[in-house]
Amino acid sequence: MQNAGIPFIDLSDFLSTDQERKNKFVKELGEAYEEIGFVAVRGHFLQEETSKHLYSACQQFFGLPDEIKQRYEIQHLAGQRGYTSFGKEHAKGRSAGDLKEFWHFGQTVNGEAHLKSLYPGNIFIDELPPFNQYGLQAFEELETTGRYMLRAIALYLGLEEYYFDDKIKNGNSILRAIHYPPITQEPDLGVRAAEHEDINLITLLMGASSEGLEVLNKQGVWIPITALPEQLVVNVGDMLQRLTNNKLKSTTHRVVNPPRDKWSESRYSIPFFLHPRPDMRLDCLENCVTPVYQRYYEHISAGEYLDERLKEIGLKK
Repeated sequence: MQNAGIPFIDLSDFLSTDQERKNKFVKELGEAYEEIGFVAVRGHFLQEETSKHLYSACQQFFGLPDEIKQRYEIQHLAGQRGYTSFGKEHAKGRSAGDLKEFWHFGQTVNGEAHLKSLYPGNIFIDELPPFNQYGLQAFEELETTGRYMLRAIALYLGLEEYYFDDKIKNGNSILRAIHYPPITQEPDLGVRAAEHEDINLITLLMGASSEGLEVLNKQGVWIPITALPEQLVVNVGDMLQRLTNNKLKSTTHRVVNPPRDKWSESRYSIPFFLHPRPDMRLDCLENCVTPVYQRYYEHISAGEYLDERLKEIGLKK
């Protein structure tokens, strides 16, 4: 099925005890990720109440005075936790900053002291406890959804179903709450989010507060995407594309500026970037390398690759 230009699937099919339904989900997901790299998913683990309360808390946080928000911008963290102010991040290959500000929640590591020392601790907002509560709750629910999506991907790739489980346990994932403020003057070169591909394995996007997300299809046409009620938009990131030697597609996407008559409106968006552990190898899977499709990428770990990309988008020096 299609939803606004991308395939639509139901995770409850994969969770079913009916093997035929499960196989159907795996096939539809894999084919969608080969063709366009995006799907709309319902039957996921993100609760409606979590989403509603988190969006409300986001609006309250980004509505705080700049001097309060900037208390939570910790320069040496390279934007990995807490607040990042307007215009700091830009797309790879561009110098103009995106027209957005954002907040990052990260992994709460259970055990594994060596990972706790690698990841920055989460930063919490004193002025707005519900933002902290529902941010961590959404992180957990989206991470659970992502785990099952990756199990389906593993089966499609001919791997053991639980191939990714230990690689994403205590992974370096990020929940990003984004505010695109009203546009108050003619932008120079900046757009809300310039064309880019995501860094991670997969991204799970809660429904944004307004339109603007567009995906570039194989024909070079930009397709507008809006998550319908009860849906997540889930796309392939560069790490998964790299691992599968381009079998699965990390599709270029962007958030365009609204028509002039809507410049006065804010836009809010909350993607979950599912990352593996830093020591996961992203070396191309052997069964994705063939005489026709030679190995496209050099060997690298997820941690090394993330560092490279954070420098390219201006968050790390």
